[in-house]
Amino acid sequence: MTKKYNKYRTRINNKIFDIVVYAILLGVAIITIVPFLQVATISLSPAHVASSYGLHLFPKEIDLNGYKSILRYKTIWTSYGNTIMRTVLGTGISMILYVTGAYPLAKKYLPHRKFWTLFVIFTMYFSGGMIPMYLLINNWLKISNTIWALVLPGAMSAYNLIIVRNFFESIPDSLEESARIDGANDITILFKIIIPLSKPCLATVSLWCIVAHWNSWFDCMLYMKEESKYVLQYTLQRILIDGQVQDINLVDVVVNTDSMKMAALMVSIIPIIIVYPFIQKYFTSGVMIGAVKG
Repeated sequence: MTKKYNKYRTRINNKIFDIVVYAILLGVAIITIVPFLQVATISLSPAHVASSYGLHLFPKEIDLNGYKSILRYKTIWTSYGNTIMRTVLGTGISMILYVTGAYPLAKKYLPHRKFWTLFVIFTMYFSGGMIPMYLLINNWLKISNTIWALVLPGAMSAYNLIIVRNFFESIPDSLEESARIDGANDITILFKIIIPLSKPCLATVSLWCIVAHWNSWFDCMLYMKEESKYVLQYTLQRILIDGQVQDINLVDVVVNTDSMKMAALMVSIIPIIIVYPFIQKYFTSGVMIGAVKG
């Protein structure tokens, strides 16, 4: 009788736990989705309606003038191109550094392996700061006002490097040993065995890099001096905060409608929404397996 009661109680506790978890996840989903729907609704609404909008999840009437007004400025398209170039170049450089850095750190026979690992972890907690970085980029390297000022400073993240290293460590050593017996060297093992087996982890870290580069604007404000080199997020920041964008013909255009501002936000969000579903399936296996070993 006691065993049956304990099983029944355990079953009830599990159901209560599941209900609480689902309720929390549902609440988080609502908190995430509702603001997005509100932005989309205002962006699709006429200017006179959007300015007096309360909380609505769907537009009362659809009007695309907000998008037309934003997309007709060449500055937006120039910023789009700069952002795409930054994202592709920055993600590519970062992934090359992560793979080539994580592979030797994952090998137990690496000389002073513990020291190099601690050295990488040290950079997670301590950095030079904003002013030394600005002086380095602007005065020493002299790469300000170039794409390299946006790509190189954040090319290597210690956290991402540790994630990739842990994933490489989880790959059985027997695969590498078999390849070496067949005459494979380190480069062959890396490109023929390690990288193909690490697609979930690499896809996940790649998405992190893509989102980070796509959303970044502060470094553009620091290092870019010409408007033709601004990234999309900084251009949108000027639209949303200052309420204006400078056209390619150097004419200041006032952006004074909520629908135009929300359309500008949607223009920056849509590409990430399109890319995310193709990589999302790798998230669980990529991150969880990479986090098994420390």
